[in-house]
Amino acid sequence: MYDQIREEIIYLMVYSAVTALNLVACCYLLFRRANAIVPSVTSPVRLRRWTAAFMGASTLSHLWFMPLIYLTDTEAIKTTYFVGTLLDLLTVFPLSIAILFTMLQDRRRPLWPIAVMMAPLVIGITVCIATSSDAFLPVIYTYYLLMIVGLVIYFVRATRQYGRWLRDNYADLEHKEVWQSLVVLAIILSGFCLYTFEIHNLFFKYAMQFNGIILVSFLVWRVESLSDLSINKPQSIITEREELAEDKIGPLLQRHCIETRLYLQYDLSVQQLCKAIGTNRNYLSQYFSRKGITYNAYINGLRIDYFISRYQQAVADRQQFTLKQLALDSGFRNYSTFSNAFKQRTGKSVTTWMQDYRGERAEG
Repeated sequence: MYDQIREEIIYLMVYSAVTALNLVACCYLLFRRANAIVPSVTSPVRLRRWTAAFMGASTLSHLWFMPLIYLTDTEAIKTTYFVGTLLDLLTVFPLSIAILFTMLQDRRRPLWPIAVMMAPLVIGITVCIATSSDAFLPVIYTYYLLMIVGLVIYFVRATRQYGRWLRDNYADLEHKEVWQSLVVLAIILSGFCLYTFEIHNLFFKYAMQFNGIILVSFLVWRVESLSDLSINKPQSIITEREELAEDKIGPLLQRHCIETRLYLQYDLSVQQLCKAIGTNRNYLSQYFSRKGITYNAYINGLRIDYFISRYQQAVADRQQFTLKQLALDSGFRNYSTFSNAFKQRTGKSVTTWMQDYRGERAEG
């Protein structure tokens, strides 16, 4: 008996700590304007608010499920579970999907489909509460799993489209890509799916609280490390030179991007390049499409060529240098991004290419 009471007290402390963590995260995202984790990034206000709402709903979710810690009567436990599930279906689950929608910034996705998806679940659980019966649970579980599968398929396609949109519009993808985050969130949220199947052993209870801590920490980090792309969202640029034919884009790029080394500018967007060369974004997109490349590949290709020329000149002049500094001077924000771009451009790692180059110089 004593061990059982001590166990309940310890679990209640952990449960309360996770509840408090959700509340603190909610208040932090709502009331702090500047980022503390990545100060150089301006995070999307819309994503920040939806995530704060999710944290607030998670706090309340812990409160309305708290009676389950103390209840022993089977009927009372079932009723409390159904009511808590219904409240989660009206708050926590829709908000979690809204967060995933909001992370994809290529367009503003409508949120009403979320309500449509959740409606059958809400109706099903409401019937269970009204009839005090779990006869409909198999149907509810089946629909829930089908909905999850449908969402996974949708987000895989939407994330691929988002990735293509990024590469068509931005030279630097740091703090913009989200596919890794969606994978991590899918893994974390899959743990909570077990909760649907009423697994209530001690290990599961602690695992869910630990999962909750990871989820809160990850979401706060993701919000503060994702750039707000609506600030400089690419649009069609209408200028006096819009009527320029597509075959004139190449010379314009040569004059206003390559010769001026505009490509060395950090976070150069397609919108900024359009303004610099004085043409419409549609013409520029058609030009890159005809060449079979993306805007991202074009700019990073120029940067890699610049790095190679700088490296060769430095070796020839026996100058002191570091690869990291050369990469930064070539327009890359960090060495990791440069390394990936270099391999895509040359088909070799930086180290392998340097060894081959030095070998050619020695033979020459």
